[in-house]
Amino acid sequence: MMLRTALLAAAAALCAAPALAQNGAQSGPAPTKAQRAVHESVIMMDTHFDTPALFGRQGWDIADRHDVRTDGSQVDYPRMVDGGVDGGVFVVYTPQGPRTPEGHAQARDRALVRITEIHEMAARHADKFQIVTTADEARALANTPKRFVFISLENSYPFGRDLTLMETFYKLGARMMSPVHTSNNELADSATAPAEHGGLSPLGRQWVAEANRLGVLIDASHASDAATEQMIELSTAPIILSHTGARAVFDHPRNIPDDLIRKLAAKGGVIQLNALSGYMIKVPPNPERTAALAEVRQRFGGEPKTQAQAEALTRAVAEVDAKYPIPRATFDDFMAHLLHAIEVAGIDHVGISGDFDGGGGLVGFDQVTDYPKITAALLAKGYSKEDVAKVWGGNALRVFAAADAAKAK
Repeated sequence: MMLRTALLAAAAALCAAPALAQNGAQSGPAPTKAQRAVHESVIMMDTHFDTPALFGRQGWDIADRHDVRTDGSQVDYPRMVDGGVDGGVFVVYTPQGPRTPEGHAQARDRALVRITEIHEMAARHADKFQIVTTADEARALANTPKRFVFISLENSYPFGRDLTLMETFYKLGARMMSPVHTSNNELADSATAPAEHGGLSPLGRQWVAEANRLGVLIDASHASDAATEQMIELSTAPIILSHTGARAVFDHPRNIPDDLIRKLAAKGGVIQLNALSGYMIKVPPNPERTAALAEVRQRFGGEPKTQAQAEALTRAVAEVDAKYPIPRATFDDFMAHLLHAIEVAGIDHVGISGDFDGGGGLVGFDQVTDYPKITAALLAKGYSKEDVAKVWGGNALRVFAAADAAKAK
């Protein structure tokens, strides 16, 4: 997570308190005892935790309880327990950099450090976390004190043009990979950049085949519509959108149009609805705020290296937010995306990710302790316990299993 993402996370966290006070009706339902019992009975997972970006921060430990309003973090073990979270997909995120041999080498090394940090975290807290590589391993840990940890690579920029590195990261435990992030790379066009390859590049098509051969679940989040459609068509296994939204609800290039949602579902795939405000509502330009955040970015210079620096950054963003507030999406906005996706794709092809510790967070939904509200809202809409189980983990675990099974073919 670069400083820009840290600023987004901190801003989301700090504007939560005043927003909740002003929009109490949009902050989500308080679960009843019966609804909470349903939530605790299902396997509950999030398919995109950016929390590994915090693992190298001195003084921050996932085993400790933290406060989103103090340091901007949204996921830790105590809050996972409070939110009924059985596990999730922990992300090795690599920002797009120069498409040069040197840039690719630096990205590869950065990704190797991050995946090592995930293994170190799990080893250090072996009583609380366990890395898993199959759906069955994850299911076996449900309703135990341990939280399961899948590993994914967000952006395949670290591979450069060397797809043999996919097997290297597979052997290190990665079971989900996405080809691209916010800028184009050697493999694919991004949803938020001008088209270069017409979707996947020829190397990107080889990337799909190699993912299928290894049994890696393909994640099309951040890919252009053309690249997403091509991945759906080329893959011999269902694919996933680990954190995205519905374009019919809010027209943003990072969100997916209904025709692609239907094609994804027709091939057995799953769309996981995320909670990033900028993908859910229109935010008018605020030049003063932009300039103030740029000053904060310059003052802090890079990722917070210590917990004290993270808390100082959070306070600085809070000051900017108080002076130059912006509209923020609500829990109701999130539910609009989720319910629309269920209507278009069907209950067997939808799931959830908060995109926490990576910029996600809304009014009434800004950390993992808020997850039971979604269960309450679904049950109140008439969905069954079985439906809730599919949305919270069943569908995602199914496509992990399908990707693994496809390698045998």
